[in-house]
Amino acid sequence: MAPETLWVLTAAVFAVAVLYSSVGHAGASGYIAVMSLLSMAPAEIKPIALALNILVAAIGTWQFWRAGYFSWRLFWPFALLAVPFAFVGGYLNLPTQLFKVLVGLVLLLSAAQFLLRPPAESEAKFPPRLVAVGVGGLLGMLSGLTGTGGGIFLTPLLILMRWARTKSAAAVSAPFILLNSAAGLAGNISATNSFPAFAWALVIAAVIGGSIGSWFGSRRLPHLAIKRLLAIVLTIAGFKLILT
Repeated sequence: MAPETLWVLTAAVFAVAVLYSSVGHAGASGYIAVMSLLSMAPAEIKPIALALNILVAAIGTWQFWRAGYFSWRLFWPFALLAVPFAFVGGYLNLPTQLFKVLVGLVLLLSAAQFLLRPPAESEAKFPPRLVAVGVGGLLGMLSGLTGTGGGIFLTPLLILMRWARTKSAAAVSAPFILLNSAAGLAGNISATNSFPAFAWALVIAAVIGGSIGSWFGSRRLPHLAIKRLLAIVLTIAGFKLILT
């Protein structure tokens, strides 16, 4: 990778980590969007997005656990099959065009989530255990295949189905993203026996950006404006992947 491109990519990853962590996400869809706009190969996009996701999700997991919002009873049924299925999804390498279309649809769905307002808070009810296990397995496979952590699907699902309130949903999604991303990355490395060397600069940028965003962003930055900007970037990248 040319030094100029790496500098641009590193700065973009830092910005994405700050913005996403400020609104409670790890940032995989944002990292994928940036790398897609720079026309990087799927073989590089997938492991890098998973690695960066692990770091930012770990920060979010720690913070939500400290704040007391995490529920083990809600978390474990979703995680039970998600982790092994994420490993399988990470191990598999889809044909380039299929990968682009699938990830493009994920980015467009992510954009929609940032544009929609969450429903009003109401009393939450735990989902049926078998349903949660099945949904978790499906999201785990999807996260491994696309290089995301699955949180962009799990968080709105928990809220829309009234299985969790907003903060509890975010607290469960953070470790869900963390474990799925770790399993997906392990599966990808097992299949390819490689990891892009230039990604270490991006790792540092994500750690710094995620730390800043999760601490400072929630207190200072206007979340609605951030979500609208992220939605624009995701929409552009999603259509770029699908149409090229």
